[in-house]
Amino acid sequence: MPGASSDLLPHFLLEPQDVYIVKNKPVSLACRATPATQIYFKCNGEWVHQGEHVTQRSTDQGTGLPLMDVRIDISRQQVERIFGLEEYWCQCVAWSSSGTTKSQKAYVRIAYLRKNFEEEPMGREVSIEQEIVLACRPPEGIPPAEVEWLRNEELVDPALDASVYVTPEHSLVVPRARLADTANYTCVAKNMVARRRSSSAAVTVYVDGGWSGWSRWSLCALDCTHWRSRECSEPAPRSGGQDCQGAELETRNCTTELCSHAASGPEDVALYVGLMAVAVCLVLLLLVVVLVCCRKKGGLDPDVADSSILTAGFQPVSSKPAKAGTSHLLTIQPDLSTTTMTYQGSLCSRQDGHSKFQLSNGHLLSPLGAGRHTLHHSSPAAEGLDFVSRFAAQSCFRSLPRGTASMACGTFNFLGGRLLIPNTGISLLIPPDAIPRGKIYEVYLTLHKQEDVRLPLAGCQTLLSPIVSCGPPGVLLTRPAILALRHCVEANAADWSIRLKKQSCEGSWEDVLQVGEEAASGLYYCQLEAQAAYVFTEQLGRFALVGESLSMAAAKRLKILLFAPASCSSLEYSVRVYCLRDTPDVLQEVIQLEKQLGGQLIGAPRVLHFKDSYHNLRLSIHDMPSSLWKSKLLASYQEIPFYHLWSGLQPYLHCTFTLERLSPSTCQLACKIWVWQVEGDGQSFNINFNIAKDTSFSDWLVPESEASCPALVGPSAFKIPFLIRQKIIGSLDTPCARGADWRTLAQKLHLDSHLSFFASKASPTAMILNLWEARHFPSGNLAQLATAVAEVGKQDSALFAVSEAEC
Repeated sequence: MPGASSDLLPHFLLEPQDVYIVKNKPVSLACRATPATQIYFKCNGEWVHQGEHVTQRSTDQGTGLPLMDVRIDISRQQVERIFGLEEYWCQCVAWSSSGTTKSQKAYVRIAYLRKNFEEEPMGREVSIEQEIVLACRPPEGIPPAEVEWLRNEELVDPALDASVYVTPEHSLVVPRARLADTANYTCVAKNMVARRRSSSAAVTVYVDGGWSGWSRWSLCALDCTHWRSRECSEPAPRSGGQDCQGAELETRNCTTELCSHAASGPEDVALYVGLMAVAVCLVLLLLVVVLVCCRKKGGLDPDVADSSILTAGFQPVSSKPAKAGTSHLLTIQPDLSTTTMTYQGSLCSRQDGHSKFQLSNGHLLSPLGAGRHTLHHSSPAAEGLDFVSRFAAQSCFRSLPRGTASMACGTFNFLGGRLLIPNTGISLLIPPDAIPRGKIYEVYLTLHKQEDVRLPLAGCQTLLSPIVSCGPPGVLLTRPAILALRHCVEANAADWSIRLKKQSCEGSWEDVLQVGEEAASGLYYCQLEAQAAYVFTEQLGRFALVGESLSMAAAKRLKILLFAPASCSSLEYSVRVYCLRDTPDVLQEVIQLEKQLGGQLIGAPRVLHFKDSYHNLRLSIHDMPSSLWKSKLLASYQEIPFYHLWSGLQPYLHCTFTLERLSPSTCQLACKIWVWQVEGDGQSFNINFNIAKDTSFSDWLVPESEASCPALVGPSAFKIPFLIRQKIIGSLDTPCARGADWRTLAQKLHLDSHLSFFASKASPTAMILNLWEARHFPSGNLAQLATAVAEVGKQDSALFAVSEAEC
């Protein structure tokens, strides 16, 4: 207003400040001005409704001028309504008779902290005095996360420890490593929302060995040489350090008056040669006599095939005296008395011959007799193709794949064994005595593609695992085999109803088991764990895990992978974002596909929890330098329909972001890709790589090898030695009033929730040991099992220590 004094314009005593919304709690913005007749908030350029203001009027005691306090509440929904446009801001506007005044802008942000670190510290081995650098890029968050480091769960404070410091990029640096720096290091990120821990990184500081000084030369010996020595002790190698390089003993010729230079004459040489020839002839003659006597005594037909291969690994024990009370155990052997046994397929040993479990020939081992024992060898690939061709004509097996990449097969008898499909997490354990004695079965294990096998789903049902066949279905098993399947369910009893489905030979699917319960038939049982399911079945066939959500909180794990061409000769460039079921078999399929397309992985895989909320999955690209790149996508985001992902019938789907370089010289791509479910949590991929030669994540494309052989037959398929297993079963199957039986073993192994199933079987202990084998092969710690058995009070832990060393 003309002529108005600037002193009478409103001025703010309190202005709104930046705030963060934590979870779903609203936040308040406040301001105070004098002299003021009215104060209103304006948020993102729009006036806030008068009814949403909380106003308080008073008078400034010092000046007598009118004073106003105003407050508004901001909810999370108000801020999310403008997601992707700009930041949410508010400011106050105050009026007086002389005019208006605006406050500063206050920004309202939704606070969060993602779960996954953008980069986690990696363990390493370093030599003493070497620099240690542990990188850590915390999860994305608002406000940005603060980072601290733990060494063996104790806080690392650079202010108190001058031997370490933390860089502005949050890396922990130890300039000169000491032996005391050997520890587990953990990066911790935190803000007002949450506190996240990275995976621990094990750092080992080692000391290479160093030579001591040479000793004095020894006196000159009769052979005209003397020597000197040194030791690898300054320092001695520690923590895995290398031994000293070079010789610890040095000799050289010496010439003194006492040294005799006499040399042997030609007559001596001839005498030595003659004596050696006579000795060799006598040894050969003795061997011939022994072999002839053994042949006559055994009465074996010379054309009988050598049966020693059937008992490979069952050599006599050491001549050391056995521990009291255990000698009877070490003389027990499996019954190999069947007189005609034809083995087909390759027998793969888990261990080298020199380290096999050694057993003595005891009274329970019947002689093999004069029967003929043959062993036919064939390669796994040739055997698989032959096996498929023999069963292809039967209706139950017409959908078997015509190859061996997704199939394993082998020939088994009562000793049992194991089939597995490498790099898929799928295996079939055939326990000892599951196949009747005298029977020999050819067994297969097959992974199916969804397009080859039609699995009908209804309502909220979803496929949680691969579809797997094991068979042939008509085999007679006296004990359950265990089929291991990987799954993608975030299991919660209140959110899910999970069923094991089996397909009949006619092609129809039926529910044979409600997971968590026992089947009425007693033929099936399922142990569901975080990443895998272990199915006990006495009837082989085609199986799959199907879940039905009971609430919108039910979630499946999806794995998100980003691929791009390994080379680019044009201005156009594409980024492919895959959303796949989080099981190893699908990951393998996508990797093989991208290898054919010439793609490279451009980010570490992430896991997304996809909820049954009926909301689609959205993908968008942001923060791309507009001076170098532009997106050819017309919409602001791409979308994958909910049902396509939820059903699981399509194991992987992908979206492509097509980009264009504005200059042929541009080879660096930096951007951010968001993947989120509408009204749900998402994942952010920060991408920064060279489109021509970036191989930062190439290690992800090399899967861990589960085993070198898909079929393991007999003792080589099991961690627990056969005789130790029999001893445990014989000791713990009988109920004990003191509780020192199989029930206590199940409790020690955290399997006591399955006692009713174990009790329904003829040998509960055998079921427990079979499940342990299925869960822990090949990396299981046998010593831990031995300790658990010893704690039951019926076993001697020293027995297991000896047996494991000999196994």
